[in-house]
Formats: sequence, C-alpha cells, structure tokens
Amino acid sequence: MRNLLVFGGLSHPELLTAVCNRLGIPEGKAKLCKFSNNETSVEMNESVREQDVYIIQSGCGTVNDNLFQLLIMINACKVASAKRITAVLPHFPYSRQPDVPYRPNSGAPLSKLPPATPRGGTASGQVTPTSTTEDVSKQLIKKLTQVSLQEQQQEKPAYRQWIARSGTLVADLLTCAGVDHIITMEMHDPQFQGFFDCPVDNLVSLPLMIKYIRHDIPNYQDCVIVSPDAGGAKRATSIAEKLRMDFALVHKERRRQTSSQKRDLMLVGDVRGRDICIVDDIVDTSYTITRAARILRENGARKIYVLVCHAILSGDAVRNIEESCIDQLIVSNTIPQNEHLRESTKIKVYDVAPIFAEAIRRTHFGESVSMLFDPQFEFI
Repeated sequence: MRNLLVFGGLSHPELLTAVCNRLGIPEGKAKLCKFSNNETSVEMNESVREQDVYIIQSGCGTVNDNLFQLLIMINACKVASAKRITAVLPHFPYSRQPDVPYRPNSGAPLSKLPPATPRGGTASGQVTPTSTTEDVSKQLIKKLTQVSLQEQQQEKPAYRQWIARSGTLVADLLTCAGVDHIITMEMHDPQFQGFFDCPVDNLVSLPLMIKYIRHDIPNYQDCVIVSPDAGGAKRATSIAEKLRMDFALVHKERRRQTSSQKRDLMLVGDVRGRDICIVDDIVDTSYTITRAARILRENGARKIYVLVCHAILSGDAVRNIEESCIDQLIVSNTIPQNEHLRESTKIKVYDVAPIFAEAIRRTHFGESVSMLFDPQFEFI
C-alpha cells in the first residue's frame, strides 16, 4: 500500500505487529524511550511527509505515560507535514470516570431561613416606623448570630466534590496535538464521541463475539446470554436476537428498608440446567462478573462462559476469577494479556487485529467502514 505508515507506541507492540502483518506492510520506524529524568523521548526514524499515518496506542499499563507518548508522536508527525494522522486506540483511556452531580443541599450557608419580618404597631394601632425597624434589625442580627454559633459548634457535613470528566480533556489534548481521525473500540461511555471535533469510529466487538460463540462454544443454541447488569442489556439482547438464543439479566435491586442501602442481586430469567454466556464490555476488578456467576450457579446454571472486550484485570482480579464459579473467561487483545494467560488457565483470547487492520485499510482507501458493524461480516 502506497503512502501508508503504521506506527505504534510501547503499550501494545504485539498488536502493532499483527495489524502490519495483516496489511502486508512493515512497521513504522520510531525510537521511543525515556530520559534519565523520566521525560518521554520520541524520535521518528522515517519520513512521514504527505503520508497517511496511523499510530496504535492502547490506554492500558502506565496509562499516563502511554497517553503522553501518543500525543508527542501525533505532534511530531504533524510538524513533519503528514497528510493525515489517525490515532488508533483499541482501549480508549479515561472513558470510565463517571460524572457525579452536585447536591444542592450541600454547602448551603444557612440551615434555616431568616425570621419573617413582624408587623410593627402600637396598642392604639398606630405604626411607629423607627422603633419597628430597630426591633426587626435586632431580631434578625440575633437570629443570624445564633445560627452561626450553632453551625460552628456542630460538625459540618463534608462537601461532595465534583469528579472531573477527564475524557473531555483527553479529546481536547488529542485534537490540539494534531490528530485528524480517531479509531477506537467499545467506548465504555459512547457519548465521548461527541467530545471530539474530528471524526471518531467507535468499532464494536459484537461480530467477533458472535463468531467465537458460533465456532468455539459447543451447542451454543442451548446456551443463555446473560447481562451482568442493566447497563449491558442492550448489547446482550442484540447477540441473543442474532443467534436466536435465550436471554437473562442479573439485576441490582436496592432494598429501601435497610439503612445501609446495599444492593442485592436478583436474576431475571430461567437458567436452570443451561450453559451460560455472560457478555460485558469491560472487566477490571472482576467484582461484577464473579458475583453474577455466583448467583447464576446458585440458580442451577451449568457451565459459565464470560465474553469481554477489554480485560484490564487489575489488583487481585485474576485470582478472584480462578476462585470463582466462572469456567472460562474469553477476552480480546485490545489490552496485552500475556501476563494474565500465565497466571490463569481459565482465560482465552480472541484477536481484534483483523478488525483494526480492515478499518485502517478501508479508511486509507476512502471506503465505508459500516461493514465492520455487521455481525454477518467474516474476518478471515
């Protein structure tokens, strides 16, 4: 392919190699390292003038270092007169941090409203404005002083701080660095696409998941597709409809009569004597899927498969999965899984390199990428 260069950061070199092999082109030459003071050093060892440049960098591992490395690489290509720069982020960083709304009752200056203005007057019914104004002023000052003293004596409730929506800042940084196009997969919050001033292709793992279920899960027609929470119900029902499989949902029910306000899990659907396939977009601590697997096993489920796109598996997640009711965890390689594969025999990996390679090829030649969202499309 002419005028096409594919570079990669240090976050996922295996995926870069797989994509370039799929495209039949050599990897772009770049020297990436750090100075003695931990500043990032980027040296592009290949001319990018008037080239269509793609930079693959996943938001995993040392996320902040990898993100800044990507920004420097984008800016270096921009300064070197690249024709177009596309950032390929298999796992988009900072897309999971929620936005906590402000509570209007926190930080209020007064616990009560000031006293109402009394109606002044004499016994004969005649109003004396001067004395009435003085009385009202004294009452108001006295009341405000009492309230102020009470607030100082009582322990004030902690103000609930805002949680910054960092994805907006990441979008601005990428745009400012000089990116012209974004290719990513399964953003945890799809509305992040609207934060960019450039085109964003948010690929889906649905076709790859369906392919794995069809070819690698025995008697998949008799399995039940399960969503571990209400947020993933749309994804799970989409797979169930296309494969004509039954669907169930693990729902978090809040018991209002308890003071702790803890959420109990309840199962919606019949799974007794059936194999289960839990579908989700991301697994980090594995708390959600292991709890869902436990309640499914308690309700008579047999073998439990879990299909996930992004497997971060931080902390004790791998050990929790090994000790859980999960029989097999199938994850993609949007994040490197070599270490996790060594720690657990339950983890299997499906490859996303074909879909990213096809997205790059179609984008380079100006073709439509809508075919990549079709579950019937086969990546050979």
